[in-house]
Amino acid sequence: MLQGARRTITNFPVAYLGRSRTRSIGFLSCCLIRRLQFPRLLLLGVTCHAVVCSLWRPGLAGSASLLHLYSNKSNPEQGYCEREVRLASSLDFWTLSSENLIAVLPIDPVKENYVRKVKNCVFSIAFPTPFKSRVHLVAVSKQVLEDILDLDLSVSETDDFIQLVSGEKIVPGSIPLAHRYGGHQFGIWADQLWDGRAHLIGIYMNRQGEKWELQLKGSGKTPYSRNGDGRAVLRSSVREFLCSEAMYYLRIPTSRAASLVVSDDAVWRDQFYNGNVVKERGAVVLRVAKSWFRIGSLEILAHYGELDLLRMLLDFIIQEHFPSVDVKEPNRYLDFFSTVVSETAQLIALWMSVGFAHGVCNTDNFSLLSITIDYGPFGFMEAYNPDFVPNTSDDERRYKIGNQANIGMFNLNKLLQALNPLLDPRQKQLAAQILEGYPILYDTRFRELFKAKLGLLGKSKGDDDLIAFLLHQFWALKMISKHKLFPAWVSQYLLRLKSNMNDSDSERRKRMTTVNPRYVLKNWMVGSAVQKADRNDSSEVHLLQQVLRRPFQKHSAAETAGYSSPTPSWAKDLRVSCSS
Repeated sequence: MLQGARRTITNFPVAYLGRSRTRSIGFLSCCLIRRLQFPRLLLLGVTCHAVVCSLWRPGLAGSASLLHLYSNKSNPEQGYCEREVRLASSLDFWTLSSENLIAVLPIDPVKENYVRKVKNCVFSIAFPTPFKSRVHLVAVSKQVLEDILDLDLSVSETDDFIQLVSGEKIVPGSIPLAHRYGGHQFGIWADQLWDGRAHLIGIYMNRQGEKWELQLKGSGKTPYSRNGDGRAVLRSSVREFLCSEAMYYLRIPTSRAASLVVSDDAVWRDQFYNGNVVKERGAVVLRVAKSWFRIGSLEILAHYGELDLLRMLLDFIIQEHFPSVDVKEPNRYLDFFSTVVSETAQLIALWMSVGFAHGVCNTDNFSLLSITIDYGPFGFMEAYNPDFVPNTSDDERRYKIGNQANIGMFNLNKLLQALNPLLDPRQKQLAAQILEGYPILYDTRFRELFKAKLGLLGKSKGDDDLIAFLLHQFWALKMISKHKLFPAWVSQYLLRLKSNMNDSDSERRKRMTTVNPRYVLKNWMVGSAVQKADRNDSSEVHLLQQVLRRPFQKHSAAETAGYSSPTPSWAKDLRVSCSS
C-alpha cells in the first residue's frame, strides 16, 4: 500500500480526475477523428468498411486484402451486406506500413546504423540483422495471429513467416524503425536509451479497423544499442512470450506476443553480473501493441529542450490513442495526464491483485497507454510478502512489490515534469492536483479488486481489515490457517457475507472463481520450459500456453505438473536478473 499520509483534492474540477478512454473505437469514428480520406463505397445503402479497408491499402497502415462478401442467410429479410474477412493463408497479400509514423514524426537524417547520440527526431531507420544459423519456431499465439493479425495459423509453418518474425524478411510497406527515448532507471536519469535491440517493423490495420504496431525484440543492433549486441536470449524471450500472453488472459492490459523463434547463433551473457559469462542461444519475439510510446519517449525531448517536437509527439499520441481527449482543446495535456494517472493506478492495482511484480519499473518501461510492457525480471509472489523482489539486479529493493504503487507515483511525477514546459501556471497547478489524486485512485481500485476476490458486495466498515489479512492462493490457506488471528478473521468474514444483499453461496463462489486465478506464471514453471526449449523441445512452452489461456479453470495436465501447488523445493533458489 502507499506509504505516508493521504492527500485529498480540493477546489479541483472533477472532470480532470479519473477520465477513462475507449480503448477500441469504431472504424467510422476512427476515420472522423483522424481525418483520413477514404474512397466512398456504398453497397445496398450500407457503407461496408471491410471493402473500404481493402481499397485503402496501402495507406497509413498495413492490411490483408483477402475479402469476400456474402448475404446474411439467417436474416435474409434485412437485405444488408455482411462482411467476412478470410484469414490470410500466406503473406503474399499481407502488408505493413510505417507511413502513419514517419509522415508526421521526424526521422533521424543519418541512415547508417552505428551507435551515436541522436537529437531532434523520434525514430531512426534501422533494419534488423538476420541470424547466421538456422532459425527454429518455438511457439506462436494462435489468438494473436487470427484475432489481431488476420493470419491463419497455417501461415506460421511457412518459410516466409519464419523469415518475417526473425528479421530476415521485410514485407512490402515496412520501413523498420528504432524509437528514441530516455528514462529514469532505478531512480536516476539515464539519458538516451531508445530501442537498443528492437525494431518496429510496421503498423497493421486488421479487419476490426484496429491499428497494431509490430515490433521485433532481439533482432539486432540499432543506433541506440550502446554497448549491447542487439540480441535477446532464449531464456528471457520465453519469459516475455509466455508472460505477456498470460497477463492478457488474466485481464490485465498488456502488450501481446505473436511468435517466438530461436537460432543457434551464440549470444554471450553474464546472467547475474558476477563475471560468469556463458554462451546462450539468440532468440526473437514478435510482439504487438497499440503503441510502444512510454514516459521516457517524452522525457528525452523535454530533457533536451526539444519543445516543438515534444508538442508534436504529444498531439500525435493524443490524436491516435486518446479519442476521449480533444486535440484542439487548450487543456488537452491536462486531460491526457489525467487519463494516464487514472489508468496507471488501475494497472498497478491489477498487478497487485495477482501478485505480479514487474521487476524493472523504470520510466522507460512505463507505457503511456498504461499497458504492461517490457517483461524482464518479473515474478509472481509465492505468498503475500510486500518485500518480494524478483530481480536480483535490484540491490536496493527499489522495485519490491510493496513499493510498486509508490513507484507509479514517482514515474507519473517524471511524466509531469516532462509536460510542464508546455503548461501555463494555472495548468501546472491543476496537473499537480491531478497527481495528488493518484493515491486515492489506486487505493479505491485496489480495494474494489480485493473485495471482488473475497466475494464481497456493497460496502462495510471492516472490509479493509478483511483484505489486509488475505492471501489469495487457494493452497495458501494451509499457511494462513496457522495464524493465531485466523479464527477471528473467519468469524468476521462470515459475518460480512451475511450483509451481501440478494446473494447466495453458489453465486458468490461463481463470482470468486472468475477473479481468483488458479494458475499464474511462476518463475520455476518458465525455467522448466526454458530448459526443454533449449533442447528444441517446445512441449512445456505449449502446455503453459494452453493452461495460461484459461487461468481460472482447472486443467488436468497443469495439476499433474504441479502448476497450482507451491514452488517445488528444487526451484526455491531460482533467480532472475536484468540480463537478457
